[in-house]
Amino acid sequence: MRLILLGPPGAGKGTQSARLREKYNIPQLATGDMLRAAVKAGTPVGLKAKAIMDAGGLVSDDIVVGIVADRIEEADAHNGFILDGFPRTVKQAEALTEMLHQKQMDLDAVIELVVDENALLSRIEKRAQETIAAGGTVRADDNPETFKNRLETYRAQTAPVSSYYRGVEVLKTVDGMAEIDDVTAAIENILQVKV
Repeated sequence: MRLILLGPPGAGKGTQSARLREKYNIPQLATGDMLRAAVKAGTPVGLKAKAIMDAGGLVSDDIVVGIVADRIEEADAHNGFILDGFPRTVKQAEALTEMLHQKQMDLDAVIELVVDENALLSRIEKRAQETIAAGGTVRADDNPETFKNRLETYRAQTAPVSSYYRGVEVLKTVDGMAEIDDVTAAIENILQVKV
């Protein structure tokens, strides 16, 4: 099962990925984790990434795709994988499609968790207020201003990825505002058609 979960911050991708990982015994591949692992392992693409990061630069799409290409060849990904945080742009989505075709692989599904951003923001604000009222410290992710910035970045860079996958007819949408178990059931329904 080769999957991509799309959706803005706070949509529930992490929760659903954890459930899918367990059910299908496939890894959740986060770009940052893969990058750090490739650098640590000293792979050829990891060494390229390290040189760029050490110089304070941003790792190119080609290098990120190379790291994903290497990672999906590992034994734990033979039954499939869930891509987390990748692709973030249409250019990355196109490069991923090309790389998978070269490996004679296809994605089984790209599932977008569709959410009401205003409702998400209200949730974050409420959570922050409750944390403060309880005498706790608000996590960076639960800071409403930080969350607004993350949403804006998502809208500008990553939301167009949905249109790309809709155009190549692999995008499926799920109501991310539903109860967690209902979201899981909706995803399962999509994946059952694939199986």
